[in-house]
Amino acid sequence: MTQLKLPDIAAQTHEYALPLNWVGMCGIAQPVQFEGRTAAATVDAGVSLVDGSSRGIHMSRLYLALESLEHQPLTPLTIRQLLGNFLSSHEGLSSAAYLRLRFEHLLKRPALISPLEGWKSYAVTVDARIENEMFHVELSVSVPYSSTCPCSAALARQLIQQQFQAHFSTEQVDKSAVLQWLGSAEGIVATPHSQRSSALIQVRLRSNQQVLPITELIDCIEASLGTAVQTAVKRADEQAFALANGQNLMFCEDAARRLHKALRQIEWSTAFKLRVEHAESLHAHDAVATSQWQWDVSCAA
Repeated sequence: MTQLKLPDIAAQTHEYALPLNWVGMCGIAQPVQFEGRTAAATVDAGVSLVDGSSRGIHMSRLYLALESLEHQPLTPLTIRQLLGNFLSSHEGLSSAAYLRLRFEHLLKRPALISPLEGWKSYAVTVDARIENEMFHVELSVSVPYSSTCPCSAALARQLIQQQFQAHFSTEQVDKSAVLQWLGSAEGIVATPHSQRSSALIQVRLRSNQQVLPITELIDCIEASLGTAVQTAVKRADEQAFALANGQNLMFCEDAARRLHKALRQIEWSTAFKLRVEHAESLHAHDAVATSQWQWDVSCAA
């Protein structure tokens, strides 16, 4: 019995010759190795289709090439090799290759005072591409933090002052009575409003970068803001967190400027953009600020 050759429709020409910028697959489930652990990633993989007469690309070749991510640590080098594999498997069809990986990066964080610690999950995106024979990698991380409104803090202090004047109307004030009053609900009649906030940071790496500095980037962001959300806490930790918020009052504009200043000190970055969102507890809408540095400049660095 004669075995029939399976048809390859993708190899056929198309009557309407038109190159395409990007063709590929989105939402591929793929384990990746990063910092000694396996992370469950979602991958988008694609190439350009410069041969406009070709019916399509070979998506199975891209899919099978992703298997290398399961066995090698995720670094700029392994990503570059993978993109090179995309192009070599589409010689004559494609001139550019693209990869996007999204995964949760787990870090164990200590409490502020007590010996407790717990895990925090950070949403990470790695965007990489080879275009015009040049390799580019960008990191994106989302970092939650707490923000306390400076205006609300000032208004709360004023109400406490007014309450103090009403309660201690005489010139002679007993120190112990004041201390007791300050520790009561009657004394602290108002508190400033605060909210869980988030910073989305996108950083473009230098072309010779050897590692993906995800943890270093997260540490930089949290240190510059000073109010990273906590995991397991005791009362001493919660008190320290209240102190940190009181010492780091910030509008969204303040947070954006802090982050911009900190990111400018990073040596392995050639460009960045940032967005901070304060999910207002006073308003039904969010307060947002953005900033960037060299993001729209050519990626030749």
